[in-house]
Amino acid sequence: MPVNQSIYPSNPNVWQLPVHLAGIGGTEYQGHVHRPEGYYWNQILHSVNGQGCLKTEGATISLPPGCFFFLPNAVPHEYYPLTETWEVTWVVFDGLSCSQIKKELGLTQPVCCTPTDSSMLEKLFNKMFVAQKTDKVFGDYTCSGLIYDYLLEFYRHTVTKSTDRGTDKSKQLMPILNYIDDHFAEDFSITVLAELAGISPQHLCRIFKETMHMRPMEYLTYRRLGEAKMLLRHTDTPVADIGCRCGFPDAGYFSTVFKRHEGMSPAEYRKN
Repeated sequence: MPVNQSIYPSNPNVWQLPVHLAGIGGTEYQGHVHRPEGYYWNQILHSVNGQGCLKTEGATISLPPGCFFFLPNAVPHEYYPLTETWEVTWVVFDGLSCSQIKKELGLTQPVCCTPTDSSMLEKLFNKMFVAQKTDKVFGDYTCSGLIYDYLLEFYRHTVTKSTDRGTDKSKQLMPILNYIDDHFAEDFSITVLAELAGISPQHLCRIFKETMHMRPMEYLTYRRLGEAKMLLRHTDTPVADIGCRCGFPDAGYFSTVFKRHEGMSPAEYRKN
C-alpha cells in the first residue's frame, strides 16, 4: 500500500476510454480538504487508520477505519481528520462513459460504506498502484479495466451494506431476473414478474428500484439491447430480424429505442 505517494497518469490516449484512472495515492497524514465547488474527478477514498469526518450536501458523516467513501465530480464537499493522524488512500477517475455508468449504478451522490471484507478492494487498489509504477507502456490501459472493477466492487458493497434486508431483496429478485434472461424476447407484463416473487407489482417496482436502480421494464429493455448488440457484432442477421428476435417486433421501434440508448442506429452500430 502506498504511503505518502501519489501518481497522476498523463497518457492522453486513455482519455477516450469509457473509464480511466486519473490518479492514485495515499498518505498517513490526511489534512483538511475543502472544495466548495467539488472536484474535477470522481473519487473513492479509503479511511485506513485513524478517523475523519465528511461534510457534503448538508450532512456530516463520520469516517471510521475501514470506511470507503465515494464523491462524484462537481459535488461540493469537505473532509478532515478527527484524530492526530488519519491514513487515507484514494483513487480518482473519469472517462467518456463515466456519467452513464454512475447513473446506471445509482452513484450520482456521495456514498459511504464499511465493508465487512474489503480485501478485494484493497487488492484491486494495489494492482493499480503497481501497474502505474512498473508498466509505463500499458499500465494506463491495465488500470482502465481495474478501476472499472474497483468501482463495481465498491458498488456491490453499497448495495449490501446495510443489513440482511439487502440480501433478502436480492433473493426476491433472482427468479425475476432469471425469468427475464430466459424470456426477454417474449411479451409479458409486470404482473407476471410480480407473481414469480409472490409480491404486488407496486412492491416489485419499489425493491427493483432500490436494488437495481431502475424499473423492471427498463432492465428488460437493457437485456434486449444487450442481446441485440451481440447479434449485430457477431452475425450477419438482418437488423429487422435481430429486433424481432430480441423482443422488438416492429423494426422502426427497435431502431428508435436502440438509438435513444446507444446514440446511433443499429446499422451504424454494426458498421462501427
